[in-house]
This record gives sequence, C-alpha cells and structure tokens, in this order.
Amino acid sequence: MLKGLRVVELATYVAAPAAGGLLADWGAEVIKVEPPGGDPMRKFFGSIGADSHGNPVFELDNRGKRALAVNTGTDEGARIVKDLARTADVLLTNVRLKSLKRSGLDYASLRAENPRLVYAIVTGYGLEGADADRPGFDMAAFWSRSGLARLFAPKGQDPIPLRTALGDHVTSLATVGGILAALYERERTGRGRLVETSLLRTGIYAMGSDMAIQLRLGRVASTRPREEAVNPLTNFFRTRDGHWINLIPRQGNVDFADFAKAAGHPEWVVDPRFADSRSRRQHGAELVAEIDAAFAEHDLVSWRERLDKADLVWAPVQTLAEVAEDAQAVAAGAFYDVPHKDGALLRSPASPVRFHNDPDAESVGAGGRFADGPRGPSPDFGEHTRAVLEELGYDGSTIDRLAQGGIIALGQS
Repeated sequence: MLKGLRVVELATYVAAPAAGGLLADWGAEVIKVEPPGGDPMRKFFGSIGADSHGNPVFELDNRGKRALAVNTGTDEGARIVKDLARTADVLLTNVRLKSLKRSGLDYASLRAENPRLVYAIVTGYGLEGADADRPGFDMAAFWSRSGLARLFAPKGQDPIPLRTALGDHVTSLATVGGILAALYERERTGRGRLVETSLLRTGIYAMGSDMAIQLRLGRVASTRPREEAVNPLTNFFRTRDGHWINLIPRQGNVDFADFAKAAGHPEWVVDPRFADSRSRRQHGAELVAEIDAAFAEHDLVSWRERLDKADLVWAPVQTLAEVAEDAQAVAAGAFYDVPHKDGALLRSPASPVRFHNDPDAESVGAGGRFADGPRGPSPDFGEHTRAVLEELGYDGSTIDRLAQGGIIALGQS
C-alpha cells in the first residue's frame, strides 16, 4: 500500500515506533534512528528482571525496519539526520521538544530543508502549555491523567494498572491517521505539515463518550460492581464449567424477552420487578442473582448455542492463551507469521487493518490475497548504519571516522 514512502523514525519506546511499525507493515521504508545504546525497549525483559528468548515486545513494533545508530547530540550526528530528512516523506519522532530544537531537528528547521516533509511528533501532553516538555508514558499521560484509570476502577476500589503499551498502541493508530491525512493534503498542495498527537489527548478521546456526558451534564456514572450495574444485563456471568460470558443487550427492551427465553426463564418478562428498564435497574441485584443462578446451570457450549439461536450479542471472556487459538481471530487476520533471521516464522499480532488485493493486480501479500504484512524481522542495533550512510553519499573512510569518534555505531549488516 505504501511502497515508495520513506519514513525516518527518530523515536524510542513504543507510541511513535508502533506508528512506524504500522507504516512498515503497509509497505513503507522505515529507517529507525537510534541513540547510542539503542532504543531502551531492546532491554525490555532485562528491565523487569525476566529472561526471554528474543524480545517480542520490541519485535512487534519494529519488524521490517532498517536500523541506523547515530548520536544526534553531536553536530555531525544531527547533520546525518538532516541529510536523511531531505530524502524523506515523513519524519516521525517522540524526542522532547527542547532536545529537538537544540539539535536543529525541530519542525521549523527541517521544514526549511524539505518543505514537503510531513513531520509527526508524539508527546505525552502536547506541544503547548506548562507541561508540554514533561515526560509522559502511557500509564501516566494516557491512563492516569486522562481520567481513564479512575473511570475503569469500580466505585470505591483502588486504581488498576494499564497493561503493557495499551495506550501507546492506541496513540500510534491516531498518529498513523494524522500522517496519512497530511500526506493526502500534500498531494494537493505540495507541502508538508506538522502533525501532533499526545497520549493525553488520545486517552481523553478514547473515553470520548463518557467525556461528552461529563462536559454536557457535569457528571458521569461511576463504574460499578456487577451486582450494581446500571443495566443488570450489560454484565458478566459465569457458566457451570467456570467460563465467563459478557452479555450486551441492545438499546431499549428488545433483547430482554429473548434472553429470558434463552435462559429458560420466560417468567422474568412478566415479573413486575423486571417488567421494564426502570424496574430492572431498581431490582438489579435481584436480577443479577437470578441470572447468575441460571448461568450456573449450563456449560459454555450450551450457552453458546442458546445465545446464538436467540441472536443475542455476547462474547466469551477469554485469556490470551485462548485468544491465540481462537479460530475466528485467525480468520480475521489477527496474527502474522513474521520472518526472522534464522529463517523461522514467529507468530505476532497483526496490524488492525487488512488490505485486500485487487484480484486483477499483481499479488503482494501472503498467499497473494492481502497487501499488508511484515516485510522482515526487527533490525539489530545499528544493522543498517553503513548501508544507509552509503546511500546518502558518505564514503567508507568518512563512515569509519564517524564510527571511531562515537558519532555512529556500526552493527553487523
């Protein structure tokens, strides 16, 4: 999809590199510029005191990229990135604004070098305001400051942590959307644009429905325990064999009668406690208790048949091990087989968009059906430094001098 697009990624950790990873999956050439010592995510398992065979967290967001190791804190290192930016369609970064300005790698400086450049910057809190240069990981900016952590924790309970890089990956989707919009505009105007995303703004948008209620009404309902759910049917119920099911009734009263019949309790429909939405809410704890008892009478297989026959909206609450074996997730293209340097294919989460090939066009994707997918493994630190610099016109003696002076690092290519 994006063959011929060149992206320079001056970024570490997850939110910005994940955006670069999506662009790489979709065919762009992504050159990852790392500082001396490499992207800290290369050391992810070591930082939590765990051993691992490989680093699937780093590999997910960096597969198919080329890696260049440069010390941009030096004049010659910054000049290398400027040389790259002149050849690029997109520069993607999450380096803090003060550091970018100090190195002459901010938007204004690079726009002067390449007016067509789409410059995408990912921050914790935005580019303006008192906290613009504050460091921000997703658990801090996306989860906590946005209000999500308080909203998700049931009333009266302590905040719960965010799972690894969840907010980063949501922000990466927003970043890719902004980049593609700016590239579309460039087709008409011939000029690039500054594209800004932040973990804070993305977190607020992610819970936008609740925030819209807050902004309009000045309050929002708290998350409640199962027994106190605003709609008792919008809930989680446990089957006889220990599986949890999430039930989601449609708006209004259309699903209650069908569910009562599927559950084997048509009398609920005429019970005055459960006759309408208001009554069910007033007697929610009683209804949840009765539904709990009903679910405890049958295994998941039986409930699957009953709920599907009634065309109700539901889903099993799965572990990640179960998701990995879910035939529907496989059919939906949720996983890629990523080629690694030893020739092995290692399974990894796919990007969230699938591009279908034109049946009359040349086949690109796996099996010729799809135009998206990983183009290769994640790069080793500095693996492509020499090759990229040679493409920019640097001769061998200059490259060796830069390596000896600590301006660049050369990996095994």
